[in-house]
Amino acid sequence: MKSTDLARRDREIKKARKREMVLERKGQRESRSPGDYINEFAELFFHDEEKIYNIEMSEDILMLLEEMKEDLPEKQWPSVVRKAVKKTKVKQKDLGITQLAGMGDIDMTL
Repeated sequence: MKSTDLARRDREIKKARKREMVLERKGQRESRSPGDYINEFAELFFHDEEKIYNIEMSEDILMLLEEMKEDLPEKQWPSVVRKAVKKTKVKQKDLGITQLAGMGDIDMTL
């Protein structure tokens, strides 16, 4: 065999190993990412251009907050809350952020 054939075989073997490792990591990661939580919060919010209305009344939002607090490290909680409210593009973002953070007992100074 030529050295180019051997090099090509080595590359193919490395690619196959890498694919297996990626698939293993995906299988192990059952918890949701911060982006998943941001999208789910944004879907649960009832809002118009002005503000979010259902933050303090929704049991679903409270349950999602608890799941997020179990799955993600504490330092990511404030950014998820801020980005979820920002995604709605409401004018009263600060009110929504404080309501959501207060509901989940999240310290926004992190």
